[in-house]
Amino acid sequence: MNPWIEAIRLRTLPASIAGVIGGSACAIFYDSFKWLPALCCMLFALGAQIAANFANEYFDFRNGIDKKGREGFRRGVTEGDISPAAMLRAVIITLIISAIPGCALVIWGGWQMIPIGIIIAIFALAYSTGPYPLSRKGLGDIAVLIFFGLVPVILTAWLQNHSSSMLIITIPVGIGIGLLAVNILIVNNYRDYESDRTVGKKTTVVIFGRRTMSGAYLISAIIGCLLLCTPACIFGWEYILPAVMIPSAVKNWRLLKSSEGKALNDLLRRTGIVLLKASLLLLLESIVFILIHS
Repeated sequence: MNPWIEAIRLRTLPASIAGVIGGSACAIFYDSFKWLPALCCMLFALGAQIAANFANEYFDFRNGIDKKGREGFRRGVTEGDISPAAMLRAVIITLIISAIPGCALVIWGGWQMIPIGIIIAIFALAYSTGPYPLSRKGLGDIAVLIFFGLVPVILTAWLQNHSSSMLIITIPVGIGIGLLAVNILIVNNYRDYESDRTVGKKTTVVIFGRRTMSGAYLISAIIGCLLLCTPACIFGWEYILPAVMIPSAVKNWRLLKSSEGKALNDLLRRTGIVLLKASLLLLLESIVFILIHS
């Protein structure tokens, strides 16, 4: 595979897409969907995640976290496929490109969107670098919950409908999507447990152990899917479609417990698919709901 494509980490991109889908679904339940701000949110979220992935590769190489021959994504910089300077340029260029749709959100959200976008960009970098890199201090899971769950869901919905009443569904949906996104990180860190422990990278898997975090994976999957059913429950809708992903999530949990090394790379994809499908089912549910009740 092309080293740049590998650096993008396609298997993890559902994490950024799902939050925008979830926020848009919430807006649809309130009959206030606007496709243009939703599209800008999607492009900004994708750009921010790709920039974060590039930055993670660059700074982990610079700080000696990555080693050649690792079992996870092939690290182009570490393996010599991509020069460190080229990867750093890619980080900067990707952030600039993602800032274009980000700045466009000023149209619907006002000038306060500028500092919000800057904060998101800072945390995209703070995940891997800075005086307190979150990914190496056991805070990566919390960062994912907030910036791949709560922030994109609440922000996307608010840009389409400036009503605080939407928080009754955007908060649980944001937490639900965030928990399902955290599971992608758990699989990644579960696979890298030995190498992370060797270099002193304190992920939650290193801190709490594989057994505990495999249990956390199952709990996050079930609670995450159930929280995505919140809008249907509140609006009195008889269908809770996201819950149908629970059996797939349980199957993935069993694979997590019985797999190791490179075999877990496919589980990353499977975990991302559960997240994406659950968010799409929520979107479908919202569309059917509004069509029936309009």
